[in-house]
Amino acid sequence: MVGNAAEVHLPVMLAEVLGCLQPVSGGLYVDATLGLGGHAEAVLEASSPRGRVIGFEWDNEAASLADRRLRRFSDRITVVHSSYANMADELAEMNVGTVDGLLADLGVSSLQLDQPRRGFSFREDAPIDMRMNSGLTVDAAAILARSTEEELADIFYHYGEERQARRIAAHICKARAVSRIKTTRELADLVAGAVPRRFHPEKIHVATRVFQALRIAVNRELDNLVRLLADGPGFLRPGAAFCILTFHSLEDRIVKQAFRKDERLHPTPKKPVRPTKQEIACNPRARSASLRCAVRV
Repeated sequence: MVGNAAEVHLPVMLAEVLGCLQPVSGGLYVDATLGLGGHAEAVLEASSPRGRVIGFEWDNEAASLADRRLRRFSDRITVVHSSYANMADELAEMNVGTVDGLLADLGVSSLQLDQPRRGFSFREDAPIDMRMNSGLTVDAAAILARSTEEELADIFYHYGEERQARRIAAHICKARAVSRIKTTRELADLVAGAVPRRFHPEKIHVATRVFQALRIAVNRELDNLVRLLADGPGFLRPGAAFCILTFHSLEDRIVKQAFRKDERLHPTPKKPVRPTKQEIACNPRARSASLRCAVRV
């Protein structure tokens, strides 16, 4: 999968994103979450022959694959190996004052989900890692081992919106007193055993929200998103679009509230755009996506 990941990667809601950004030749666009380069590639094609993209990606493996995929665009693409939380400093370093569009896709990439060793998924048994950047010093296993029962419950409730958070935290703490929780499958089984069957959700695995919460905690995703929402509008020229793809309600609420409160932005449309049934059939990972767009006034 890794060797041709960029080739098989399907960027989510591509037509809708391009409709929001409306890239033109000569424009400068920022892809805050470059991933495997699918959205950036389409923006570069649509803004040919002189449009440029600056792409931020702090997963070194993804950045390398995206760089290879986008090499044919030569000096029209700049890949920055850094988190979008550092976007303001990085753009200032490059003497970039304004841009013609800004995109962030907050979903976990196919590369991360499909490699068991990264520990993002419980489809296969693997170490519980979940770091989007290997330079981070704390992984999900460390959080499970070191956090108090109350801290774990707060993580599961606030970051995963898990109603059984306290029950699950207590079950995990009881289990880790016997032996350290090391693998994704072990954690998923613990969560399933902690929650009575009548409370298991119908459409997703009962451990899904716990895994989401741990991933957010490890990578400080909400802190990074808040910083992006604060810094991003300042780099947009008047009329430029700020587009964000979210994949769960917690992120979407943060984006919605930020767009509404920021006097520099005009949300358009006011409600999020959802993927078509046809796209979901072709790419099931798009099913939970929501696209919000705001224009700099």
